[in-house]
Amino acid sequence: MTGGTTPSTDREFDIIVYGATGFVGELTARYLADHAPTGTKVALGGRSETKLAATRKRLPKTAHDWPLVVADSSSPAALDAMVARTRVVCTTVGPYLRYGEALVVAAAAAGTDYVDLTGEVPFVHYSIAKAHDTAVATGARVVHSCGFDSVPSDLGVYTLYKKIADDDAGTLTDTTMIVKSFKGGVSGGTVDSMRVIAEQSKDAETRRLLMNPQALSGTPTDTPRASLSSEPSDISPVSAKKVDPSLRGTLAPFFMASYNTRIVRRSNALLDGAYGKDFHYGEAMAVGSTPGLSALIAGVVTVGTGVGLAAMSFGPTRKLLDRLLPKPGEGPNEKTREKGFFVTETYTTTSTGRRYRSQMRMQGDPGYKATAVMLAESALSLALERDKLPARTGVLTTAAAIGDVLTERLRAAGTTLEAVELR
Repeated sequence: MTGGTTPSTDREFDIIVYGATGFVGELTARYLADHAPTGTKVALGGRSETKLAATRKRLPKTAHDWPLVVADSSSPAALDAMVARTRVVCTTVGPYLRYGEALVVAAAAAGTDYVDLTGEVPFVHYSIAKAHDTAVATGARVVHSCGFDSVPSDLGVYTLYKKIADDDAGTLTDTTMIVKSFKGGVSGGTVDSMRVIAEQSKDAETRRLLMNPQALSGTPTDTPRASLSSEPSDISPVSAKKVDPSLRGTLAPFFMASYNTRIVRRSNALLDGAYGKDFHYGEAMAVGSTPGLSALIAGVVTVGTGVGLAAMSFGPTRKLLDRLLPKPGEGPNEKTREKGFFVTETYTTTSTGRRYRSQMRMQGDPGYKATAVMLAESALSLALERDKLPARTGVLTTAAAIGDVLTERLRAAGTTLEAVELR
């Protein structure tokens, strides 16, 4: 059981898990049943009372008296009523572009903290435009991307920043997160989000947004305009030695880089540019250290990523992929989830020339078990440790809203998250 302060009594619930009947929603509820401090008031939310009751029955006994809250994502009145009852709404109902707009607006208006798993740039952009100012006025923290997208990216850089500041070693410059190793699958919800974005990218305005590396760094009324060349490429192979002289081979593109990088840049903006005036951020994936072989594999990954995204936006091939790829609500069995893991490493050179690396290592399938832990601990951070959080409100990121608290909670839950200087 992870620690926390005594739950407040100013709302009926501390956390409502919305979408609890879905695969990751149920995993998140199960984690809370096993790890939330005694006295934490949790409810299960969704559109079907029958399905919610069936989910509750499958959970540990500690959850068998949790209330059920029925609310359809298409009913703003039902969502308003739901969020008014809780301190935090923890939602796994995606794609968020399709099902999440009314909920994020409702939470902001009610002064209710909010966490989700979105990996959709247009949705976060919508949230900033429609909910940020309201959330600031009501004192709500709207915290997007609290799973594998984008906690390892966001906290990986934030951990570096804290270590470098403690060492008085300057500020961050060129910084790269590398997915060093992982075992597990992409969740059906992530795939469905990619389908929606591929469809929306046919619109010229959405394409411009997706191509802007600073698309999420602005305010409700001002989106900074930046060229793709101003930041590292999200879709090109990278020489590992350019990331850090200790590395060898070629790094492949990481398929979620075009989202995660925008979240990290938003964190820097929310932290008033604390990472440094020369901070630039990219992501990549390790495919071996043998020069020729890694270059070949990285090239194949690059082509495959482009072909896959194109196929999702083209009707006939999309239908084929729909039959082959996991669907929302689907996921691996418990044995497979337990055997999964991920390791990410984030490298930077500081403005004083010193080299640093952070590492995040977590057991559990990245898209399912590990994501459920990160999401649940994000919700617990907001619900139970408010006195330790920054005063910052609005549409935020994990680093800007709950960075230190979430880091400690994840460490207490068995996650390795640390930074060291390289010699």
